[in-house]
Amino acid sequence: MNRLFDSFISSIRDVTGREFGIADYTGAILSCTDLKAFEGVDRAIDGFIDVEDLWLVENGATYYKVVIHERPEYIIFMDDDSEQAEKYLELASLSVYNIKLYYEEKYDKNSFIKQIILDNILPGDITIRAKELRIAARALRVAMIIRLEKDQEIYSHEIIQNLFPDRLRDFVVIIDDQSMALIKELNGDENVRRIDQIAKNIIDTLNTESMLKAKIGIGGPVESISEIGRSFKEAQTALLVGGIFESGKYINNYNSLGLGRLIYQLPETLCKLFLDEVFTKGAYESLDNETILTIQKFFENNLNVSETSRLLYVHRNTLVYRLDKIQKITGLDLRNFDDAIIFKVSMLVKKYLDKGERVL
Repeated sequence: MNRLFDSFISSIRDVTGREFGIADYTGAILSCTDLKAFEGVDRAIDGFIDVEDLWLVENGATYYKVVIHERPEYIIFMDDDSEQAEKYLELASLSVYNIKLYYEEKYDKNSFIKQIILDNILPGDITIRAKELRIAARALRVAMIIRLEKDQEIYSHEIIQNLFPDRLRDFVVIIDDQSMALIKELNGDENVRRIDQIAKNIIDTLNTESMLKAKIGIGGPVESISEIGRSFKEAQTALLVGGIFESGKYINNYNSLGLGRLIYQLPETLCKLFLDEVFTKGAYESLDNETILTIQKFFENNLNVSETSRLLYVHRNTLVYRLDKIQKITGLDLRNFDDAIIFKVSMLVKKYLDKGERVL
């Protein structure tokens, strides 16, 4: 891209007769017609980055921030502090914007991957563009969506990129202010089995380095670059389903969603009909929090009365009394395997109907 900028700023100098330069948002100068014309340019740019203003006039030069995708990306500057310089820089910013978009479309691998996962490229063009960018069309890959908790304003993609520095095989794509996608190339079955551990390492690193909390959805592995969009959508589903049925989990794998995935795919009307069939009106709602906790612990301990009573710190007879009360209210005896299955599925369906709309 620097060669594109070199040609661009030379044209600006030829037209305006003034020296011109461009820096990225780390302060690194990418190209400049004559650095000697700008007194203290490095110091000026470093100070300019830390303020919200778009304009800076200092030592006879004018600096302007170029905003792309709603965030500052570049700083352009000219050795002129007149109002005319501001007009030149505003016009020049449009060219910088177009150069950036052209480069992303033509040469940037991450932008190409983003086009695939967001369905912004024709399927027939994917293999051709992959060849042009020297990306393997056939490789085992998996999509992971990393979603930060709300109100955590930090660009964490650099942390993830440092974890996976091989930019020919692994791609980190920013989706929005809170989400990014990692397209991870896998080395056979061993890495497929370890994908949850890879996700755990990401969460641990974000928390250790920046005190960031995140949740990760993992799609299924795919073998063709044209299929990574499907893996990405599966990762989205994993986050949604996990948010409904496993809100306490930080990692949700599409291939391990169990009953939650099945229920999530059912029409809402069918779910309501099922609950109406299982419970009389108001029966489930009449169960208090203590009773619901008792039911959950009973299921967690494989319907074992003795073990459940021990973990709940209640007498065995007290637990039996509670189970009898549940049977009286709902008509289901949780000590009976078939009734326990019906109740377990009913709890998941109720949770889906109560939480699904809010999560989505």
